[in-house]
Amino acid sequence: MNQARFRHFGEAQRDDWALIDARFRDYVEDAPRRVLAHLHNLAGDTHGYPVDRYQHCLQTATRALRDGADEEMVVCALLHDIGDDLAPANHAEVAAAILEPFIDPLNTWMIRHHELFQGYHYRHFFGQDRHAREAYRDHPAYARTVRFCDDWDQASFDPDYDTLPLEHFLPMVERVLGRTPRGGLPEPLAKHRVEHD
Repeated sequence: MNQARFRHFGEAQRDDWALIDARFRDYVEDAPRRVLAHLHNLAGDTHGYPVDRYQHCLQTATRALRDGADEEMVVCALLHDIGDDLAPANHAEVAAAILEPFIDPLNTWMIRHHELFQGYHYRHFFGQDRHAREAYRDHPAYARTVRFCDDWDQASFDPDYDTLPLEHFLPMVERVLGRTPRGGLPEPLAKHRVEHD
């Protein structure tokens, strides 16, 4: 059987869910490839920036790596703008949601808030408070988010920077996104243990 045979969940049997679970696990293992395909979608259009978003992400990761960041942080730097293609109005939320099952919660917070923290460098040009990030000064991820934005993210629009190619980061992405998702995946019960309400 290659596909489940139910028309709605009320008809589904344990064997259907075992098949779906096996396919889902294969799909989860393929996540790095699909995420990197979305990263490639950021290539081309600069939206007026000095470099396109793809080069910006590679440059951010390169700077983080050269500055001694750990592997997880480098992957966060590479993928922090992955949501730009699908949700430009809340790209940080999308990137955080993609990475959240595989990274430290403080890094998830950093990705989720990087746009606000980045705003220190440009919000005043739009009549907004450039110091808005100070509302989070007591948060445990504040310092790492400031460092991420100030040292790597906002500095990574240099078309002449010696940026490493994506191939350099592939093993890191595979290791980080290859982790068991936080909380794990549920295992199907054995046939004799399945109970119905």
